[in-house]
Amino acid sequence: MNWIILIMAGLMETAFTFCLGKTKTATGHELAMWWGGFLIALALSMYLMAKAAEKLPIGTVYPVWTGIGAVGAVVVGILFFNEPATFWRIFFITTLILSIVGLKVLG
Repeated sequence: MNWIILIMAGLMETAFTFCLGKTKTATGHELAMWWGGFLIALALSMYLMAKAAEKLPIGTVYPVWTGIGAVGAVVVGILFFNEPATFWRIFFITTLILSIVGLKVLG
């Protein structure tokens, strides 16, 4: 269950990254909505990471949390913000995913 909580925390980190990206082009009421989404996702991400850290080692929790967020941010950037999907970006994201899986297997 703690791993599911940690994964959800990482997904919330991806969500707040998405909201932050949307604030770059939003105005008025829409801008306030994206900032609100950012703050909610940020708070949920921190809370869920803290809950996971109650049972899992922090040396595993933090790298997995940031890794999920980093991978998610790159994927969101490619899918929603027209960022390039170059060979090297995909290669290094793949190595990051393998490292996260390695922490799970060895942890």
